[in-house]
Amino acid sequence: METTPVILSDITTTISGVIGDFDQSSVLWALIVGIILAFLLGNGMGANDVSNAFGTSVGSGVLTMVQAYILASIFEALGSILVGWSVADTMRKGVVDTSQYADDPKELLLGQVAILGGCAAWLLIATVLHMPVSTTHSLVGATIGFSIVLRGLEGIQWMTIVRIVCSWFLSPILSGIISSIIYMIVDHTVLRTGDPLKNGLRALPVFYFVCMAFNALVVFWDGSKLLHFNEIPAWGIAAIVIGVGCVAAALAHFVLKPRIKSNIKGSKVQSTPSRFSDVESANDSEKLKGLPEQKLQNVQQRKTPSGKIRKFYVWLLPDRTRVDGRNITKLFSTIQVFTACFAGFAHGANDVSNAIAPLAAIISIYRTKSVEQTESVPIYVLLYGVFAICVGLWLFGHYVIKTVGTNMSEINPASGFTIEFGAAMTSLLASKVGLPLSTTHCLVGSVVAVGMIRSENGVKWSIFRDIAISWVVTLPVSGLISAGIMFVIKWAVL
Repeated sequence: METTPVILSDITTTISGVIGDFDQSSVLWALIVGIILAFLLGNGMGANDVSNAFGTSVGSGVLTMVQAYILASIFEALGSILVGWSVADTMRKGVVDTSQYADDPKELLLGQVAILGGCAAWLLIATVLHMPVSTTHSLVGATIGFSIVLRGLEGIQWMTIVRIVCSWFLSPILSGIISSIIYMIVDHTVLRTGDPLKNGLRALPVFYFVCMAFNALVVFWDGSKLLHFNEIPAWGIAAIVIGVGCVAAALAHFVLKPRIKSNIKGSKVQSTPSRFSDVESANDSEKLKGLPEQKLQNVQQRKTPSGKIRKFYVWLLPDRTRVDGRNITKLFSTIQVFTACFAGFAHGANDVSNAIAPLAAIISIYRTKSVEQTESVPIYVLLYGVFAICVGLWLFGHYVIKTVGTNMSEINPASGFTIEFGAAMTSLLASKVGLPLSTTHCLVGSVVAVGMIRSENGVKWSIFRDIAISWVVTLPVSGLISAGIMFVIKWAVL
């Protein structure tokens, strides 16, 4: 009696395999085109999204373009391999119900080609226009576009899309809040104290402990199946996290602090200059000295609110006219190099997997002739995506890196550190739950939030408006391009 369900299951599997079978030679061209389009998509992402991750470090003067490119290449690869597999699974199987194509997996395979084409085309267009757009937006829009051509509105996982869309709004808000809180903590414990350098050096091991422990947590907690990290027990993860954090703190205290002190003594680094005429800086104080007394009072009244909350307001928020001294600038420059790598790791964990998800689906369907895609994303596919992204970054990254890093707001090493740290934390947490959250939104949200609390005019709202518009149009434009490609393929091949 027990063998009957097994026999029936085998028969069902065989029948579904025959129904869904197709001649691999008839779609070999699609596999080749998909590999080429995935490379172009990776180029577009490297030129656009990766530039966002390191833009604040370049904008604050901590890293040169070449240094940012080298570090990005290394940490993007580590993030995608160690953490990114779960996001790839969400993008290739979560947006559209793949069972709708069980009787004809060839359609789903060709649909992935349309996704790659639509997403790659829009990313390259946005890069030429110097606009930092979301690869996640593009992929979701392109996925909906091809699916509507083949199945209409049926088969689209609307609740998954609702979750993703909600994350587009929550990600900049959440990231901005986290970065702002971190900046205010740094301001209260280091920047506004009587001896900011001494307190900053004292807090350095704490920064490194938190950052490395958090990294270790997201890497090993329900970690990569490819590397068997998911088999580590909870007590083992706790021991690894605490151990990694303690080692990082010890290195910061015994190795990094003495070197920073030595560098500061012989350094001629100047305070970060104001980059924009409408951003308050130390020059504002000089300008205020020449104003008549009545006008000076008016300016001061605009800077701080009146009433009972005035004292709390002044205590809580940073001094908007303060320019960090040479020593503290040098200190946070060193820290920001570390958090820039953290941001690159977070981007690799989230968005690299997005880019290779359609290619992983093509390879899986081509090999198995099935839409189920039960196997994990092969590591060679992840590495191919990283290679394509690095090529795009090195060739075209300068187009976008200045938009976020230098044009939208004034960024110095202290604020850049908190922006990158908050955005990276948000991105990595989203990666762990398999949510393809936009790292672009996280970084822009953090830049805006920290810029607002540092200066009333610290954000170029015209640039932010243009970026927001590009976010809105990304999904429909990439969807229309994908739908057009799918329509041509359907007319010519299917």
